Amino acid sequence: MKRIIIVLMLAIAASAPACTNLIVSRGASADGSTFITYAADSHTRYGQLRYCPAADHQPGEMLKLYNYGSLKFQLAIPQPTHTYQMVGFINEHQLAIGETTWGGISPLDKGNAEGIDYGNLIYVTLQRARNCREAIKVMHELVSTYGYADGGESFSIADPNEVWIFEITSKGNLEKGAVWVARRVPDGYICGHANQARITTFPQEPLKWKKKGPHPAISSKHIDCINEPEVECVYSEDVVEFARRNGWDKHADLTNGDTQRVKAKPSSGFSFADTYNPLTFSGLRACEARVYAMFNRCAEGMNRYEKFAMGDVTAERLPLWVKPNRKLSVQDCMSLMRDHFEGTPMDMTQDVGAGPFHCPYRWRPMDFEVDGKKYVHERAISTQQTGFSFVAQCRSWLPSKLGGIIWFGVDDTYSTVYCPVYCGCTQVPICFEEGNGSMSRYSETAAFWLFNRVSNFCYLRYDSMIVDVQRVQREMETDFVRDEIAHSNRWAQEENEARLVGALNRFSNDRAERMMRRWKELDQLLLMKYIDGNIKHVKDGRIETTETGVVRFPQQPPYPAWFYRQIVDDHGEVIREK
Repeated sequence: MKRIIIVLMLAIAASAPACTNLIVSRGASADGSTFITYAADSHTRYGQLRYCPAADHQPGEMLKLYNYGSLKFQLAIPQPTHTYQMVGFINEHQLAIGETTWGGISPLDKGNAEGIDYGNLIYVTLQRARNCREAIKVMHELVSTYGYADGGESFSIADPNEVWIFEITSKGNLEKGAVWVARRVPDGYICGHANQARITTFPQEPLKWKKKGPHPAISSKHIDCINEPEVECVYSEDVVEFARRNGWDKHADLTNGDTQRVKAKPSSGFSFADTYNPLTFSGLRACEARVYAMFNRCAEGMNRYEKFAMGDVTAERLPLWVKPNRKLSVQDCMSLMRDHFEGTPMDMTQDVGAGPFHCPYRWRPMDFEVDGKKYVHERAISTQQTGFSFVAQCRSWLPSKLGGIIWFGVDDTYSTVYCPVYCGCTQVPICFEEGNGSMSRYSETAAFWLFNRVSNFCYLRYDSMIVDVQRVQREMETDFVRDEIAHSNRWAQEENEARLVGALNRFSNDRAERMMRRWKELDQLLLMKYIDGNIKHVKDGRIETTETGVVRFPQQPPYPAWFYRQIVDDHGEVIREK
């Protein structure tokens, strides 16, 4: 067979979507919830929540699918007898799905000529599946039947009891369909992915899997057995053979492996990631580094993986999952999505690129060249181009409509507010409503544009202004979490579904309206406080004045000493006093 030459896609390519996911198992959470987080980082992605009600369908009824990115018509597929309600990336049964894109090797990165793209794969699955295992089966059936019109993706899948990482790539124009692997995250552990395939070697199906130990795996040939609780790994039947047929099989010896201890170098067992998304410098520094940042804040001993995260492909590989030092709350998950590599050598607030006000953002492009040498800006979890992000929380001890929450925020994770929207809501808050503004149309009532007004103003004097922003952010999120727990405990006794749904709608809409009012006040205060490079005095949320009503003379803090030194080195002879 003629060997196909592989060209690697750079993970930091400007045109590629770039997202970050955290996955938290029930045993790793403080209250027994499962969590997944998702930041949709795209320079063209608008922050809004899609809502789709539950529905019954007639025989022959078709669903038209439009590409998630281009909005062009793709194909039409038959509707099932019934579809479930969906709010954003969670459905009425508390099934939640997130994703990150990694593209993969060039023969496969564009997907099948026809088929379902990754966005519609999420949305269609949420309307047809009730839990993680059903979701894996539905996704397999969809791409097998209709094709997969996208490249490599990692999906986070959560229900109230389990969390899984599911990685898939198309077969390109070589064959219809896709190859994939899905692994259940062990209870008590956390996982993550950020635009780089992370499942390396994986357990494969024993001859008599029901009698071969506590953690059996099955291929898609036996996918009807996926509901067996012992099954913790599922993979497409030809995931190894497809690589072998096309000359990518130098590691395909079918040996089972342990993802916890493999090195970055290709292992002796078949590695999904090493075969379909081999590591590059950018795959480490721009992608795996974000997973490292999350793990580093949760577990001890992560410094051993620092060289790997910074781009050394020969260093010890970051594990697929880790056990956190302490159990994580919903606010911990929000916090983990707010990171600029603080406390590591990659800290974006500390180098000269942050400017005199320690702004942790670098405008694109991310890579540049000086004197013939190539350099990169860091790619952190918190980034300016985030369209929206969320923390999905699933709780097994509550009725489904009440137990599932998507804590939803727009724009940069560092300066957003996560607002609770229940999976049982039938009304999306106006500020998040689909069609309320767009990337090319401003809306006064859209959260996306209001939060961008505040964050983009903050970039001018970041280290001072972000303190004001995060003070309000903490207040609001603390109140929202406290109120949500109190109301959920009370509503859990409500037996009338209509009254429950009405209460959920009122609660989520009320909190969204409070958030918008408070953020508009913050927007106005920041303008008054920081206008023209000054910092006015503020007391009890108001600009301070004298007894006669005159504004107190503002603070005018100097630039840091190192910045003055750079000015002098560059321009000193021109501005020096004579």
